[in-house]
Amino acid sequence: MHLFDDLDRRLISALREDGRAPISKLAVMLGVSRQTVESRLSRLLDSGAVLGFTIRVRQDAEDDAVRAIMMIEVVGKSTTAVIRGLRGLPELHSLHSTNGSWDLVAEIRAASLTDFDRVLRHVRETPGVQNSETSLLLSSV
Repeated sequence: MHLFDDLDRRLISALREDGRAPISKLAVMLGVSRQTVESRLSRLLDSGAVLGFTIRVRQDAEDDAVRAIMMIEVVGKSTTAVIRGLRGLPELHSLHSTNGSWDLVAEIRAASLTDFDRVLRHVRETPGVQNSETSLLLSSV
């Protein structure tokens, strides 16, 4: 496991804001040399502490998307099997294990209500899923 120092944390924070920032810009922002940024970034990637880079889409760019949070209860010790059954659904934006009365929390983003209904059916029919509760996300504040 990688232990982050202050520079690692600041580098990761800068990359979260702009994953496409040039090394030279990151170096200026962090007050270090380009070589330091390059070596830190290489080390974070090689160690597996940073898995990759992604894009963030502005919220209003997806106004037509159907978004929801789904709480999922699994039977017994079938959490790992349920996760395997759900992995790969493109509409499943994120999946988290949790404590309390629900075992998993899923964030769902679908292009239409028809797609959303298909995802809900898939989750509910996944072996090991005992119960679920879904709340549509209407707006972000």
